[in-house]
Amino acid sequence: MKLIKKRKRKKGFILSQINIFFTILVMLEMVLTICFAMLVEHIIGDILNVNISTSTFLLLMGIGMGVTLAFLVNRIFFKPIQKLSAAMNDVADGDFKVSISAKSPIDEVKQLYDSFDLMVKELGATEILQTDFMSNVSHEIKTPVNAIEGYATLLQGGENTPEEEAEYIEKILFNTKRLSELVGNVLLLSKIDNQAIPKNEKRFRLDEQIRQSIMQLEAKWIEKDLELDVELDKIEFVGNATLLIHVWDNLIGNAIKFSPKSGTVKIKLLAGSENIEFFVEDCGPGISDEDVKHIFDKFFQVDSSHKQEGNGLGLALVKKIVDLNGGRISVQNIHGGGCSFKVELPKD
Repeated sequence: MKLIKKRKRKKGFILSQINIFFTILVMLEMVLTICFAMLVEHIIGDILNVNISTSTFLLLMGIGMGVTLAFLVNRIFFKPIQKLSAAMNDVADGDFKVSISAKSPIDEVKQLYDSFDLMVKELGATEILQTDFMSNVSHEIKTPVNAIEGYATLLQGGENTPEEEAEYIEKILFNTKRLSELVGNVLLLSKIDNQAIPKNEKRFRLDEQIRQSIMQLEAKWIEKDLELDVELDKIEFVGNATLLIHVWDNLIGNAIKFSPKSGTVKIKLLAGSENIEFFVEDCGPGISDEDVKHIFDKFFQVDSSHKQEGNGLGLALVKKIVDLNGGRISVQNIHGGGCSFKVELPKD
């Protein structure tokens, strides 16, 4: 609301300056016309000894000065506006490569051009992101759908053994779950991006929520015979509990997924001096420096061998949720193997 008020004040200020500019021009024209007409009348009267009325000189000089000033105003003020209007029509037609520069001596016109160029760059970047996002979503949806269709076709053959049918059904259920998770993540990301998620902030035990997440993933870490080194300080936090559970599920789930069998996963929740700090460390292969730069990008997956297990939206969603709760997330490799994710959340 404050931003809107500032923009309105700024707009009013610019309009007032333009009004003052034109008022000064009109007054200047009137003064110059009168002075110049009297001067010319005097000179012509002395030299040519011709008696021409002052009103006639004022009329002629007024026309001349008016045409001159109209030309200057058109070149200085209206030409840039016409140029801007043409550029806006190009943008409306979908051309986001438009760039304009102002040669007007009026600072407000230059600022208007700069703001327009900035707006076009942002719109172009948004268009690219949306196109890439839709392309990636289409690809990610197509993969499990094709798998479901393939296994369903095999089931229709009628010549399968019970073991084969059970395997095909398991594959169909697995890809159905993948598809459901993908659609759920896309919808949640869309809601967060469009700020359509209600705050729903409440006070809750952060350590208890993380403990619940660990228990929900029990089957996975037991299957890999992993040892969990857990240290959770008793901490209360005010935030969106429904969204934050996605953070712990994803980070702990990834640590389990990338750790080798009989490895160790360390999970810590500490009450720091300024922030609440959450750490999860795996003992996997780590992440390359190049991959670290894109780790929180949508649809980016580090290990191609695990692509069938995810859709590349988990960490992007995690970062969005952490940002929404006023925190920050970072990742670094551990000397000797593995990587560590750190989430910092603000204290009350």
